[in-house]
Amino acid sequence: MKRSVIAAALFGVSFLAFAGGTPEKKTEKIKLSVLAGQSTTDAGIEEMIDAAVAKKYPDIVLEWECVGWGQDFHPKMQQYMQSGLPDIIVGKAQDVSTYGSQGLLADMSGKPYLGRVLDAALPGVTISGKTYGLVYNALYQGVYYNRKIFADNNIAVPTTQAELAAAIKKLNDKKITPFATHFLDSWSIGNITMQFAINDVFSKYPKWGDDLRSGKASFVKSPEYRKCYEYNKLIYDNTWQKETFSLEQTECDARLVQGKAAMKVSGSWSIQNFLDVDPNADFGIFPFPNQTGDAKLIFEPNITFMKSANSAKQDAIDKVFDVITSDKDLALQIYNYTKTASMLKGVSPTFVNPSQKDIDKYAAAGKIVDANTGNNQLIWGGFQEENAKDIAAWLQGTMSLDDALKAADARKANSKP
Repeated sequence: MKRSVIAAALFGVSFLAFAGGTPEKKTEKIKLSVLAGQSTTDAGIEEMIDAAVAKKYPDIVLEWECVGWGQDFHPKMQQYMQSGLPDIIVGKAQDVSTYGSQGLLADMSGKPYLGRVLDAALPGVTISGKTYGLVYNALYQGVYYNRKIFADNNIAVPTTQAELAAAIKKLNDKKITPFATHFLDSWSIGNITMQFAINDVFSKYPKWGDDLRSGKASFVKSPEYRKCYEYNKLIYDNTWQKETFSLEQTECDARLVQGKAAMKVSGSWSIQNFLDVDPNADFGIFPFPNQTGDAKLIFEPNITFMKSANSAKQDAIDKVFDVITSDKDLALQIYNYTKTASMLKGVSPTFVNPSQKDIDKYAAAGKIVDANTGNNQLIWGGFQEENAKDIAAWLQGTMSLDDALKAADARKANSKP
């Protein structure tokens, strides 16, 4: 009897639903807008994040706008500053000093997810004691080299400019192209120039950018910065001059692991390409030698999550950040895909990185320097990028070196992060 009553009641509920009775209430979706300025390694991680967030918080939907960080991210940010920032911004650690100092980013201090991030990731995204960025991974920058070419030709890793010159001469004598280089993209020229400046300028004068803006320093009168520009010419003279302004990064990366060139000034973003071409490629990394022979390998905090200070959906954003810092399977998936280093505690990538032993060696010797020592002095968008275009013009013979340096001085007002 009881079973019949229950069955009848269930039937009645089902019938009401079928016949247009009280409908089942659906959970309304919370939509979060995301502007992601991506490095070349990053395209595709948004799908991984979507899946992880949907699994834990099915009511949260991320609406992504993905752009290249080097060319399009900062112009997009300028546009959004007029109309209102997206809920979540994904850029680099150096962007925190640019936008956080303007009151555009929300303070994350004290949030549980920040406790899952390595301590080394916090200083570069902290302003006046408040943390405005969640650094997720890191890149290393320097000179990648083909170990086989170096071993076969008895070339030691150079630590001084004289040793580098000797290595270049030996490679040229043996008809081996010293550098695999692409100057097609201004971001690449800007990146390697900042690599040079971190070890030749900012390691000696940490406030050089401030001195530039106050009139105490200048590009045209700085022998150190002039030398950084000249390093570009050194590389240009020892690569494929007829192709370097048309070669894509992927092709240059391929030529290094294929043994068509010995070295490439680059960063961890190239590892993905190296291993795509040859999963068994053997390559190392060393700092580009500076004038004083004490150059350090450059560490760059990369993917950095930020949130708009004016977003009305702070709780939902925090839930997303909780997922990306607590889901270790997601973290491994992203690190192994991007071939980058972890900035989360207790998470280590499992992909094979032949250059890791070099990174460990420099780290153990205290020869690691943060890229933000330079990037927090000279902003990328509108300054470093424009300088890179002038360097390209100089290399192509349409501008003199002095004019390129003077042009950098002329735009110094735009250099402050």
